[in-house]
Parts: sequence; structure tokens; C-alpha cells
Amino acid sequence: MQSDLISESKYKRVLLKISGEALMGDQGFGLHPPTVERIAAEIKTVHDLGAEVCLVIGGGNIFRGLQGSAQGMERTTADYMGMLATVMNALAMQSSLEGQGVHTRVVSAIPMDQVCEPYIRRRAVRHLEKKRVVIFAAGTGNPYFTTDTAATLRATEMACEAIFKGTQVDGIYNKDPKQNADAVRYENISYDEVLQKRLNVMDASSIALARDNNLPIIVFSLDEPGGFCGILSGKGTYTKVHG
Repeated sequence: MQSDLISESKYKRVLLKISGEALMGDQGFGLHPPTVERIAAEIKTVHDLGAEVCLVIGGGNIFRGLQGSAQGMERTTADYMGMLATVMNALAMQSSLEGQGVHTRVVSAIPMDQVCEPYIRRRAVRHLEKKRVVIFAAGTGNPYFTTDTAATLRATEMACEAIFKGTQVDGIYNKDPKQNADAVRYENISYDEVLQKRLNVMDASSIALARDNNLPIIVFSLDEPGGFCGILSGKGTYTKVHG
């Protein structure tokens, strides 16, 4: 059954982008271990179907560079602190995945050999080929670039067939569905429409990079049990951003 399911899937190698806030659960800050476990279980289900999976996790649950900069901190320093927060989240997710029997590698754009591997593209590709989950940490390794841009960059370098953006709602809406009962969800939308309408699902540079490389973005609810696996199996509710 599992092999039949993945054989019907359009995507065999994907990148999952989730925010650091997704790991907070109902808390206002930090990591909520049961939430990390639940998301890891979703990733394990997809991995067990045979898909090659890599991740980029934000760091906003610990430190957000833009907020630090807005409060008077020098922007480059603040951004590097945000990158270090993503490494902490990546290690937490690695621990949870390996606790569930999934071989995982954390690969950092900032070398820190005692806790994770440095980013080497060919090595990361080989990990995926060996069916290891790869978590890309520390963004692009450069200030002024978000983890959204890092996700699109790494997905392109890994030759992923799509980016899956896990959010708190089941797709992209014309306005905030939590604040507006008449909000309309898009089934499909172009990269240019996302940019022109300023829909803010990902930052403009990441959308433009995805457009230039014809990389689809699937926006779905990370809070819906089985949502990630379901979409890979051709089910579920989501918005697809494409050309």
C-alpha cells in the first residue's frame, strides 16, 4: 500500500519549510516538545512512503533578526543571532526524528563541526539519495536573507520538485481568513500574482527565485493531521503557486 501510494505521488523529492513559531505550540516562546514530536511524526510518515525530504526551519520562536534590528541592534549581528536560533530548532527536530527511527542530518551554512555538518551540496544530495532527512540550518549563512529565501535556494540546489510551506491555514487567501469570514482561498495562483497582490506567504526574493527556476510552492496547513502526507498522495486542501 505504501509503495503504491508514493508511486502515485507527483513529488519524489521535496523541501518542507516551516516557521520557528510552528514549534512553539500554545506557548508564546521557545520549543514545545510535543509539537515538535507531532511535526516529526508527519515527516516520518512521508519519509516512510519513500519520498526524499529536506527541511528548512525558521528561528522566530527564539530570536528574529528583524525585531532585534528594529530595537536598535546592529542588523548584521541580529541576523546572525537569528541564524543560530535556526540551528537550535534544527537540532531539536533532528533529535525528535531520530527518536522515531528516521536517520537525519543537520547541515549548517555556518560551520560548527561539533554539532552539525557544514553545507556541501554534493554531500547533502548524497544524504537524500540514502533516504536521510536533511535539515538545512543557519539560513543562507548571510545576513539580510530570510529562511524563506534559504528554503528556495536549497530546494533549487537539491533539485527538489516542490517546496511545501507549512502554515496555520490551509492555503493562500485574498485576506486573513482568521479575521475575515468572507476570505477566499486560491486553488492556484501565479508567482507574479503573489508578488503583485503582496500576499506575504513568503518574501518577495524567495518567490522571485522560485519563479526563475520554475519551482512550485505548495502552501498547506501544518496543523491538519496527515496534511503533508495527504498532499503527496494527491489529497488534501492547499494552494499551489506556479508559473
